[in-house]
Amino acid sequence: MSSSGPTFHHVAVIVSDLDKAAHLYGNILGLELDERPHLNFGGLFYKLGNGQQLHLMRLENPDAESLIPEHGGRYRHFALRFADLNPIKTKLTEMGVHFTASKSGRKAIFLYDDDGNAIELVQQSITQAD
Repeated sequence: MSSSGPTFHHVAVIVSDLDKAAHLYGNILGLELDERPHLNFGGLFYKLGNGQQLHLMRLENPDAESLIPEHGGRYRHFALRFADLNPIKTKLTEMGVHFTASKSGRKAIFLYDDDGNAIELVQQSITQAD
């Protein structure tokens, strides 16, 4: 793909409780809030670097009754890159947040937020060129 091709901008997930979601995404995972335009529903935008964002939308979840697998790697998910997973794994354990290790053996874990959104956390140098 050429440098003028499309690039990733944001991912949006539905949440039912912004306070609980803000605790996980902001306090536990350490994401930084970003500006959000006025919309006719609640939500939060988080910075992910390089102009990319995570959008949390407080809306009725059409998938609320869906069965989700124990391991998030076998379900739709998005991934966040961390230079070192050990501190975040310690924090998740201390906060009672269940996670599973990647089935591939990579340095990655999977967890779900309170609304069943699967999140992959990958350990990879953030300074390396992509």
